[in-house]
Amino acid sequence: MDKAKPFDIPKREVWEAFKKVKANQGAAGVDGQSVADFEADLSNNLYKLWNRMSSGSYFPPPVRRVDIPKDDGRTRPLGIPTVGDRIAQEVVKRYLEPRLEPIFHADSYGYRPGRSAIDALRTARQRCWRYDWVLDIDVKSYFDSIDWALLLKAVRKHTDCPWVLLYIERWLEAPVQMEDGSIVPRAAGTPQGGVVSPILANLFLHYAFDLWMGRNFPAIPFERYADDVICHCRSAEGAQALWSALEARSASAEDEARLLQGYEPTWRLSGPLIRLSRILLSAEKGEVARQSIRCFILARGQSESAEGHPADDPTMGVPSSARQDPD
Repeated sequence: MDKAKPFDIPKREVWEAFKKVKANQGAAGVDGQSVADFEADLSNNLYKLWNRMSSGSYFPPPVRRVDIPKDDGRTRPLGIPTVGDRIAQEVVKRYLEPRLEPIFHADSYGYRPGRSAIDALRTARQRCWRYDWVLDIDVKSYFDSIDWALLLKAVRKHTDCPWVLLYIERWLEAPVQMEDGSIVPRAAGTPQGGVVSPILANLFLHYAFDLWMGRNFPAIPFERYADDVICHCRSAEGAQALWSALEARSASAEDEARLLQGYEPTWRLSGPLIRLSRILLSAEKGEVARQSIRCFILARGQSESAEGHPADDPTMGVPSSARQDPD
């Protein structure tokens, strides 16, 4: 370590972070620099990044905003950091991941090494043979609405590393460059598209949802893929009770300092769907439609064709106690 530097960040970590960013490729940020452009002067670029991070003088540039169309006609905002900033974020992610992975919930699947949406789907399908009712939950604009103070409180619970805390705070506060070139400040959230954002988002919901469920509804298993959650319930009344508790929880705004004991999350919930086995029941309209399990328990961004048709399903309407688990 260079004793003149206030932060001990090994050069090897910056190099390993670059290799990961290069493997993932991705679009250019606000500076228009591609991975290939960065690599053209690799030694100097990596040294400058390490030098600034180690001295505490690294400030992330604005994040480039890109709106990705969704199937329902709306858009999903992504924030694309520069290549250099992605490398810096990867350095911090490499520090945090081995410290946070062991404490994350076994049924948290999103953006975690060795886990995928298909794993969440597989577990959900197995549990649907044992639980008649499913509560399908989505957190509205989750990445854009995370409270910074509460998130930093959660990070500090697991590390007191000064440079990690410094740069996470700077990334949270980095402004957004819109498609028209204007610079817009941010007051909440962590950009969906940033390298460090997924692990921070998982940490927040680990306290705000996963541990809260374990304390308040220990008999209700769930699968969570980032901000999408499937909860398995024994009855419609149990599913409605869980939804009512979650709705009250997300609506209240008291005692924020108790987040780390599993209290108030600063997020809003979309309207739920309460589903019975292979029957879909809209919580708002009460409309019933036959569905295959594999049609309605798909994690975001994944697809898998249904096997068989609902009309041919011998377990349609059969209670979970009378079903046999599939092989």
